[in-house]
Amino acid sequence: MIETHQRFAAAALEKITVIIPTLNEAAHIPAALDLFFRGPDVPEVIVVDGGSTDQTVDKARACGAQVLMASGGRAEQMNAGARVATGSLFLFLHADTLLPAGFQCAVRETLWLAGVAGGAFQFRLDRSTAGLRLVEKMTNWRARRLQLPYGDQALFMRAAMFREIGGFPAMPIMEDFEFVRRLRRRGRICIVPEPAITSARRWQMRGVFKTALLNQIIIAAYYLGIPPSLLARWYRGRQIAAGR
Repeated sequence: MIETHQRFAAAALEKITVIIPTLNEAAHIPAALDLFFRGPDVPEVIVVDGGSTDQTVDKARACGAQVLMASGGRAEQMNAGARVATGSLFLFLHADTLLPAGFQCAVRETLWLAGVAGGAFQFRLDRSTAGLRLVEKMTNWRARRLQLPYGDQALFMRAAMFREIGGFPAMPIMEDFEFVRRLRRRGRICIVPEPAITSARRWQMRGVFKTALLNQIIIAAYYLGIPPSLLARWYRGRQIAAGR
C-alpha cells in the first residue's frame, strides 16, 4: 500500500506537455485550450501552426499557449512541438477535440501502469445520431480490441518512449496510424474510459457512410503498400469534392 502511494505521488509530479497541430482552427482552438489554464495543475501547452490564414495563431496566443510555426503537414507539426517540449509526458491533441476534466490524473496514472507504452481516451462525437453512435462503437471497439486508437482520441505516452520510436513518421497521411502500430510493439496501449469529445464535422459534411467507407479504403490501401503521398492526394481530392 505504501509503495502504491509513493508511485502515485511520484506520478503527480510529472509534467505533461500538450501538443496541438493546427491549420485554420480559429473556431475550435479557444474551446480546446480553455481547460488547460483553469486550476493549479496547468500543463505546458504548445500549438504548432501549419500556416493558418484565419485567427488561429492570435487566438491561441491570447489563450496562453506557446505558438510555433511548422510546415510539412501534421506529422512535422507534432514532431516540431515535441522537439521543444519540456514535459516528461506528451499528449497530442487535435484542435477540434475536448479533453475530459481531470485528464492529467488519468494520463499520469495510466502511464505508471506496468507494461503500458501509451494511451488514449475513449472516442465520442459532439453530435448524437444513430449513425454517429455506431461510429463511436466501432471506433472504441477497434481501440480496445485491436490496440489501435487514432489521433482524435488524444494519444499520450512518455517523452522518452516518443523519442525511442522516432516520433511521428514523416508521412502526409496515416501518421497517427503508423505511430500507434510502432508504439504497441513496445507495450500495451490503455484506453481511458472517460471520453475525449471530437467534432462530428467530417461525418456531417460528407455523410456517415461515405466517411466511414473512405477511412476504410485508405487503411486497406495503406496495408496494400500504396504510397502515402498518393493516398493523401486522393483523400484530399475527396475532401474538395465534398466542399471542405
